[in-house]
Amino acid sequence: MGKLILYLVIGIIIGIIIGFFLCRFVVKKQMDKNPPINEKMIEAMMSSMGRKPSQKQVKQVMNQMNRYK
Repeated sequence: MGKLILYLVIGIIIGIIIGFFLCRFVVKKQMDKNPPINEKMIEAMMSSMGRKPSQKQVKQVMNQMNRYK
């Protein structure tokens, strides 16, 4: 009975570790494939607010967004 509980606990711990790394890998792959925001989206957002953004402003906003990833 004691061995069964030990194997069960070890199996759960190994499953949690494998699940964590698998989930992390999938999320990173999805974020690289479909980034949440890109330069064109920032340009469109600034243009909708009535101003024409320069490339420097767009880069600054992208750097700020990437800093908080």
